[in-house]
Amino acid sequence: MVNLKVEAQLSYEQLLRAVEQLSLSELEKVGAYIISLQAQRKAPSLSSDQARLLITINQGVPPEIQNRYDELIEKRRMEMLTPGQYRELLALSDQVETIEAKRVEAMAELARLRQISLSTLMADLDIHF
Repeated sequence: MVNLKVEAQLSYEQLLRAVEQLSLSELEKVGAYIISLQAQRKAPSLSSDQARLLITINQGVPPEIQNRYDELIEKRRMEMLTPGQYRELLALSDQVETIEAKRVEAMAELARLRQISLSTLMADLDIHF
């Protein structure tokens, strides 16, 4: 864990500079916390189950996985993929598929809790596949 040196009262810009010092894993944790906090403020009556589901829905594929996946997809499109890269792409495809499946499961569960259709929930959350 990185210790940040910050003033007691931070301006918006100072806060952003402090956040820039975080590692990727710490940044992801802060992002998840912010998403949870946003959900609580938008709908203070959210149950902990709904808040947890919203966090899962909003996390998505980690940037480092998505970036590498996109690179390999482009190489495949250009027919420049080596056998090792092909195996890596297959493994990343499995990871991406697993993450997206968990998101869809969370969306379906949240729709059930809210007693609305999945398509209505996706429209409410502005999610497009």
